[in-house]
Amino acid sequence: MGLKSILSTLVEVPTLLEVTKETKVRPLATADCLAARVERTAARFPRHPAVIFESQSLTWMELNAEANRCSNALRAHGLVAGDAVSLIMENRIEFLTSLIALNKLGAIVALINTNLTGSPLIHCIKVSKAKMCIFGEERLQEVTDVKSDPDLDSIKHWLFSTDAGKLPCPAWAISLEGDGGDTNPTQTKQNTLADVALYMYTSGTTGLPKASIITNRRFLLSSALSYKAGIKCKENDCIYLCLPLYHGTGLFLGAGAAFSTGACMFIRRKFSGSNFLREVREHRATCFIYIGELCRYLLNIPAQADDHKTPLTRMMGNGLRPDVWHEFKTRFGVKRIAEFYGSSEGNVAFVNMLNKDCTVGTTSVPIALVKYDVDADKIISDENGHCVVVPDGEPGLLLGKITEKTTFEGYTSKEATDKKILRDIFESGDAWFNTGDLMKTVDVGFSLGLPHFQFVDRVGDTFRWKSENVSTNEVGEIINAESQIDFCNVYGVDIPKADGKAGMASLVLAEGLGTLNVEIFSQYINRHLPAYARPVFIRIQSELDTTGTYKMVKGELRKEGYDLDRVNDPIFVLKPRSETYERLTADFAAILQAGKAGY
Repeated sequence: MGLKSILSTLVEVPTLLEVTKETKVRPLATADCLAARVERTAARFPRHPAVIFESQSLTWMELNAEANRCSNALRAHGLVAGDAVSLIMENRIEFLTSLIALNKLGAIVALINTNLTGSPLIHCIKVSKAKMCIFGEERLQEVTDVKSDPDLDSIKHWLFSTDAGKLPCPAWAISLEGDGGDTNPTQTKQNTLADVALYMYTSGTTGLPKASIITNRRFLLSSALSYKAGIKCKENDCIYLCLPLYHGTGLFLGAGAAFSTGACMFIRRKFSGSNFLREVREHRATCFIYIGELCRYLLNIPAQADDHKTPLTRMMGNGLRPDVWHEFKTRFGVKRIAEFYGSSEGNVAFVNMLNKDCTVGTTSVPIALVKYDVDADKIISDENGHCVVVPDGEPGLLLGKITEKTTFEGYTSKEATDKKILRDIFESGDAWFNTGDLMKTVDVGFSLGLPHFQFVDRVGDTFRWKSENVSTNEVGEIINAESQIDFCNVYGVDIPKADGKAGMASLVLAEGLGTLNVEIFSQYINRHLPAYARPVFIRIQSELDTTGTYKMVKGELRKEGYDLDRVNDPIFVLKPRSETYERLTADFAAILQAGKAGY
């Protein structure tokens, strides 16, 4: 064990003490919320920059005032504490002011993925039981297409937020323009840690996205892990933020950290590799909220001799795989990578607080890694029916113990909540949250006796692609509705040098069809599935393998993947930036295996 490892670990001891203090459990009746943090920050640093976006910038005093004007407008439309409001908007200042305004009034914000259209969009609005929907000009067409659906009758007001100003507010909507005073509403002081702040959507192992419940307590705790243990930001820092704010990574770790500390946010609608370093330098960004896919993309850009000469020193996110970790850190001169693991609905989180390499860090909550049969897609039990803990270094299914301090807040659906809880697995009366993820312990050298972990893979019927969780069942149901398809089996497969797993669907054609009309099928997929959920590969089979209980078998299909040497069935591929499937050739298969396909 080297002296350097010991010293680098000891220097982080104050961080551990700070985190312990900041995340100390407070009574749920305590008055606090994300909007209250913004108000306090605006009072402390009124003239400090709060947000920079395109050609606009606001100080903390101005951001808070805009949110107050928005609150007054929403209150005039009848919004009261406890009401749910769907928010459909790309990253921009109005997203932040709408979010803060809603939280000031004690409303629940349902954060809708801006990639959704059609039935998935209807579903997400419906399950939130929203009374209002705030949508951006940039999503006008998608909202117009669904607004008249009878499942959305609960929406009393459709509130339009101007963006580029090219499209007027439609006659069926109300323009959301802040009016009235800009003083802080009195309702904010009544919001407590126990109050629900957000609904965040997650693709579970079955069906359409589920709305997970996020309380003010959970939001503030998650944000505290960022500004105390992750990027360690303060009022003079600038956070580079290009992840979608409807996701927890960007919202909690980036915006949430800024709300509490006064750090400035530089936000983008979408990530741009070609503009990244220029903007980091121009705006003196010291912190970066990432996902592994962005880091891999940046590494694929031709290197320049001065790539490391930037103010960027700290970054926090998830999905940075060990095979690119050291290269990214060296090339861009990053001193601290605070990789984390967690989910919007889960009760367990890991953070790399000690700045170790290639690890999601450690956790203070009770967990277990148990044996799991990936091919059979089931937990392995002993002769007593109890779970079996794996040895150190061996992958196991991660479970988080549900206790008074580590609650599982669940989903809006009680049935969906109950499905994620395992009971009586070690002893009578115990309850554990099933993360659906495989983890393992790793040796990181001197670590104050704290075990460190590494993410291995997702299991079951969900995989991650393009930074989104994809439900194989949801995709399968949509594909099955295409007239050419009798049945399909959807699963994730690896593509070299691409993060996550690409979707692959094995299809059985409808009776009487000898071949697939690829053009019609492609048009259907593009129309009914967002880009991240579209299968990259299609395999045509004469029949699907099932178990004795008619559960579809995925294990062997995953192993065979799109390997033309192992698969005799026709395989089609959706190439990057293409909208039409085409037959997979040996030449393109070789490009895939070389990691040069561009996914």
